[in-house]
Amino acid sequence: MGHAAGLRAGTRYAFSRDFRKKGFIPLTVYMRQYHVGDFVDIKCNGAVQKGMPHKVYHGKTGIVYNVTKSAVGVIIKKKVGNRFIEKRVNLRIEHVQPSRSRDDFLRRVKANAEAKKKARANGISVQVKRQPAMPRGATTVSMVDNIPETVTPLAYETTI
Repeated sequence: MGHAAGLRAGTRYAFSRDFRKKGFIPLTVYMRQYHVGDFVDIKCNGAVQKGMPHKVYHGKTGIVYNVTKSAVGVIIKKKVGNRFIEKRVNLRIEHVQPSRSRDDFLRRVKANAEAKKKARANGISVQVKRQPAMPRGATTVSMVDNIPETVTPLAYETTI
């Protein structure tokens, strides 16, 4: 038997709608506003075939570079061999959703700015760099109240 290698080959589960999310597309998908520079995740909606990206881009994160009436242009870094090529893909808004990949970074930037502001007011220096987690401290286990217990396997018995 031959193996079809069309545009949507191997997308049986990738392009299918989620459990109990089939049918009507919520209006929030269409009401959401995208701006140039926004980070978006590409997640194909199988109910809309127009403006659907190739399966290679499904699950990728990119930056919006163009916004039109019903679509957005997204810049994606695609790995080809040992290098990354910048690809520009035009997608309908049903196939993109705002990315939450920068939320933690932006939250940290605001917290650092607030910490620096407080430190300047108090006249002290503050360390805003993230520090790796240090190893846990050593502990001693006392055998006074913890008597060791010997565990042995039981012989297998058949009762017929």
